[in-house]
Amino acid sequence: MDLQLQAALDEFSVLAVWSAITIYVLAFLAFAYDLSQRASAAPVKQREAVLVGAAGGPTPAAENGAGEGSLRVPGAERSRRYFARLGIAFTALGFALHLAATVTRGIAAERVPWANMYEFALIGTLLIVAVYLVALRWYDLRFLGVFIVGMVVFFLGGSTISFYVEVTPLMDPLKSIWLIIHVFVASLATALLAIAAGLSVMQLLQARRERIKTAGGDEVAPDRGYLRTLPKADVLETLAYRFAILGFIFWTFTLIAGAIWANESWGRYWGFDVKEVWTFVIWVIYAGYIHARATRGWRGTKSAWLSLIGFATVIFNFTIVNLYFQGLHAYSGVS
Repeated sequence: MDLQLQAALDEFSVLAVWSAITIYVLAFLAFAYDLSQRASAAPVKQREAVLVGAAGGPTPAAENGAGEGSLRVPGAERSRRYFARLGIAFTALGFALHLAATVTRGIAAERVPWANMYEFALIGTLLIVAVYLVALRWYDLRFLGVFIVGMVVFFLGGSTISFYVEVTPLMDPLKSIWLIIHVFVASLATALLAIAAGLSVMQLLQARRERIKTAGGDEVAPDRGYLRTLPKADVLETLAYRFAILGFIFWTFTLIAGAIWANESWGRYWGFDVKEVWTFVIWVIYAGYIHARATRGWRGTKSAWLSLIGFATVIFNFTIVNLYFQGLHAYSGVS
């Protein structure tokens, strides 16, 4: 490709990234304002099931915790959720710009755009937004918009500032079909685990509120927070568990694909490289989380904290391990 055209495409890609970040910030503000409206609105009956999708999807069955306050949004309440709908619209627009930035980066590089930390962040945050928007078809997770969009702004903006590098050719070990499979599946798993982590955060906050109410907290102070408009803690926990299971399945395939790729590149399936070890540590933590909740009765706050510890190790693996640990996976592109 002509170098001038390559530079122009990459420049457009960066411009699209910053435009997407700007739109995501607007989405964050809209979601935040919606939460403030929830907090100030007149008390409504506590919801007890997973919300029907904002786009009109079906309501999950009653065994998921549905009760008379199923998270189906009444028409009058839906009309008051203008800023939540605005947040979704901004998020979708930001996603379109984000996707354009990723595609043009790939065209400029003449390869898949995930060969260094900047590009890893580009595809990873793109998939987080994609999974969130798809999940809205089945569940009304607009209350999670502040967490998801805020996290995307933080990581995408931080990576663009700190990790951006000009387009470079792939290193020899990366010239494999397994690059596409391994990195894409790992990024998709991370997106699902990010949603689970956000739900676990809300679960912990809701569980604290419920403990205060059980202890007679309403006699001291009225229940006015936005949390009273959200599902109960056990419903949030169930939904977080489902996203974590899906993420765990994809992370398992990430390990398998990585081992096959390692054998193709270095002649062995496992070599205790630091990246391999931390990928396995993440797998063990989530396997423990799923096993403990399913067979040992680890529910409630213990379950939520395990979910958050697991996601913290995912972030640690992407940032600290890539930047400060030496190993065969030295593809950060940061000098």
